[in-house]
Amino acid sequence: MVASRQDAWTEDDDLVLAEVTLRHIREGGTQLAAFEEVGQRLGRTAAACGFRWNSCVRKRYDAAIVIAKNQRQQLKKMGRLASSQSEESGEAQLLRKQQPIQQLSLSAAAEEQIESVIRLLMNHKDLVRRVRQLEQELEGKVLEIKELQEAHDKMKKEMEQVQGVNEDYKALVQIMERARKMAFLNEEEPVKAIFKMDENGNLERVEK
Repeated sequence: MVASRQDAWTEDDDLVLAEVTLRHIREGGTQLAAFEEVGQRLGRTAAACGFRWNSCVRKRYDAAIVIAKNQRQQLKKMGRLASSQSEESGEAQLLRKQQPIQQLSLSAAAEEQIESVIRLLMNHKDLVRRVRQLEQELEGKVLEIKELQEAHDKMKKEMEQVQGVNEDYKALVQIMERARKMAFLNEEEPVKAIFKMDENGNLERVEK
């Protein structure tokens, strides 16, 4: 018994479902048989495969389905022609020789169209995968830029704090320098002598 899976369908799962179902349509098989085959390959139930095909995948393969049905009709016609040729005369068979060749060429053209559609889908899947990879890389770059911006802002604040401390230090140094100069000037200023006249009319120096 095929296990029932509850996980989401991937693009690869959808591609397998489309390929198998188109092959059954082209070869005259039933869609139920296709869903059972897909279920065995993907580990899903045939009902889940049928629901996925009818609700989502089928609408993306309308052109491929038409081609597969036309190819199935051509194969049926070729089968009927092969059975009827055994009952015809040699002359009638000669008249019909070219018709199977034309049908074979049409069948080959339809097969090529289906393969072209499948290649297009594969390329689309690769493109989607690359876009997702680029989106992840972009998210990583955006996160890296955000971290660098935060580090820059933090460093800027620290630099502003350091500059503030430097300005305060410079102001303090200037104050101390002015105080030192004032003290030095006071020390170097000459002491002015004071004189007074005594009773005899002579000048004498008065010490401070």
